[in-house]
Amino acid sequence: MKVNPFHLLLWTFRRNDNDVVSLYNTLSPMMQLITDNNMLNFGYWEDENITPDQAQNKLCDLVGRTAELDTANTLLDIGSGLSSPAIEWSTKYPSTKISCVNTNFQQLKFGKEYVKEKIPNIIHQINSTSTLLPFSDNSIERIIALESAQHFKPFSEFISESHRVLKDDGILTFAIPVMKKKSNPKNLGILTFTWSSEHYHENFIINETKEKFDIVEKLEIGSHVFEPLTNYYLKNREKLRNILLTQYPSYVEKILYNSLLKMKNASEEKLIEYFVIKCLKNN
Repeated sequence: MKVNPFHLLLWTFRRNDNDVVSLYNTLSPMMQLITDNNMLNFGYWEDENITPDQAQNKLCDLVGRTAELDTANTLLDIGSGLSSPAIEWSTKYPSTKISCVNTNFQQLKFGKEYVKEKIPNIIHQINSTSTLLPFSDNSIERIIALESAQHFKPFSEFISESHRVLKDDGILTFAIPVMKKKSNPKNLGILTFTWSSEHYHENFIINETKEKFDIVEKLEIGSHVFEPLTNYYLKNREKLRNILLTQYPSYVEKILYNSLLKMKNASEEKLIEYFVIKCLKNN
């Protein structure tokens, strides 16, 4: 895979919708190579002896339980990636009809073919944005944004649209990496450049969400996400590096390695955190 470093920097700094799509189309295969599956989240690592796909499925399970999918008939998965989380949820909650909402048409096309092989007629792909949802008012029971809301902007419009389409007893759940109050570009180091999403602070996320929702649960799971993920890569770096070099130039792996080291350090120093937030409509 050809990777233009100038394009990577441009997409990371500018971060409009097209840039985010380009970033994911370029870098998602890296995650697929490392994990050997089609999940695109960091995973929830209860211990360091599990594999990446097990950790990613555990994060899906955690978010699904938090969202109370066992009592839901309809779900919007916003920022649905390659539809793997939707497949995971539809397996556990077969009565829940899922709409995968994504601005990335290439990912939706992949997801549609992937879903056709697995669970047809339960999961549907919709090419739209988080800030302009093509659904009527008070029509959806659950909304999930699994490690995607850090890309949504304006974030307030995602919150407003979620509030509009959810039923009065609906639940919004999102999993999102955030910056802590004492974070700044200096102490984040290389993450300032390689954290290829909006750098939302925890207070901003909480305050914006509270404009429309009551936060009923907030899990802080960064120590089960950032640190063990990095430890897994360090433990298996030689093998994973050789796999990545079959598709990517060597400098991409070096950037990934240094970014993971800084991510682990930033987590240990409480500069970054990973939230799972459950919300009810504030009427």
